[in-house]
Amino acid sequence: MSPELAADSPPAPELAPELTPDTAPELAADSAPVPVMNPGCKIMTFRPTMEEFKDFAKYIAYMETQGAHRAGLAKVIPPKGWKPRKSYDVIEEMTIPAPIMQVVTGQSGLFTQYNIQKKSMTVGEYRQLANSRKYCTPRHKDFDDLERKYWKNLTFVSPIYGADVSGSIYDSEISEWNIGHLNTLLDMVEQECGIVIEGVNTPYLYFGMWKTTFAWHTEDMDLYSINYLHFGEPKSWYAIPPEHGKRLERLAQGFFPGSSQGCDAFLRHKMTLISPSILKKYSIPFDRITQEEGEFMVTFPYGYHAGFNHGFNCAESTNFATLRWIDYGKMATQCTCRKDMVKISMDVFVRCLQPERYVQWKQGKDGMVLDHQRPTTLTSPELEHWRANRSHCPLSLPSHFLRSPLSINQSINQSNVLIKPFLHQLTSQSAVQKTSLKPQTASNAGVEAWWLGKTP
Repeated sequence: MSPELAADSPPAPELAPELTPDTAPELAADSAPVPVMNPGCKIMTFRPTMEEFKDFAKYIAYMETQGAHRAGLAKVIPPKGWKPRKSYDVIEEMTIPAPIMQVVTGQSGLFTQYNIQKKSMTVGEYRQLANSRKYCTPRHKDFDDLERKYWKNLTFVSPIYGADVSGSIYDSEISEWNIGHLNTLLDMVEQECGIVIEGVNTPYLYFGMWKTTFAWHTEDMDLYSINYLHFGEPKSWYAIPPEHGKRLERLAQGFFPGSSQGCDAFLRHKMTLISPSILKKYSIPFDRITQEEGEFMVTFPYGYHAGFNHGFNCAESTNFATLRWIDYGKMATQCTCRKDMVKISMDVFVRCLQPERYVQWKQGKDGMVLDHQRPTTLTSPELEHWRANRSHCPLSLPSHFLRSPLSINQSINQSNVLIKPFLHQLTSQSAVQKTSLKPQTASNAGVEAWWLGKTP
């Protein structure tokens, strides 16, 4: 079905006809240039048919032919009747190993968020906490009213976020848009290198309550991401078009000079909040949309996004890649102040999928310029060759580094102990140097001492 623009957007320009198996573009590597779509860079909403929904990679490529990637964010509403899980009854017993209290400081639309780790709790206990008088969603007329309350009360009553819980709650037989089994280009990291990066090429669960927040950031290595809201209250998103991402970075550097001087890519710390009013004041293009239960959100390479939860909910997320991402991965900025940030070597991707550019890239002479408007191609001769001859690009890692993501049932059966892998002593051929997907945290003692003396 044809896409539509976000509800608060102006009327859509003429959009492409419905995607069907007969009319879907092949998107070969040598395909002709595609006309520029979605010139306003507005967030688009897609409603695939069940037939379209069966091929994840093909539908993502189709979305980009419609210009969805230009907004940095898009919504996908699954076909009627599709559900990733029959029942969520057992979720209550699942453990959230490391909930975080989000302490926000700042004023006038500019804030910094600190995360303080709290003791583990079950999802049932978390739900009761989220619905308690202290943490529950305030009365509001509509989404706009709730958004105003969010920015007005951001620094009061620090919410608890059940973030970065390793695992999936999809039923194992679900094949369509299964976040644990997307089968995209990112799988090369595991298949060629034997490395699992939790939350990047495996799923993470997020249990939210009112005012829990994800600060402005792009994905690790500027990858794509997908987020499905399993149940609960909505989640509001803000997005900045990738072609305007540098403008946000310059604005943030000006407002947070201390953070900027300490790290070249401090927005990767996921601590910086800038309100819509500030973005408007400084003419930074952005759009907003609200995700509701049963809906997907897709973020695109180098698409800055931020947002907050309206109340108790559960979302599942992971990263993925397409051929278009490779050039973004090669140019992705890296955090320079922490040793545990995600960094994927692009060597295997360039060597296998861009062989004609490999030598120049190794010499630092690639000379590539990112084109934020161009949609991805679905496949290429090099990708087909790799799929048919995976042994041609061998990379190895000792077997003790291999790890599979835990399912919801496994996590419950194993006493809910979810242990994050710590990758170390990696060979020079490895894809990941070190990984820690938790947002940067402040010293618990220091911030808690400060917080106890704070008066609203």
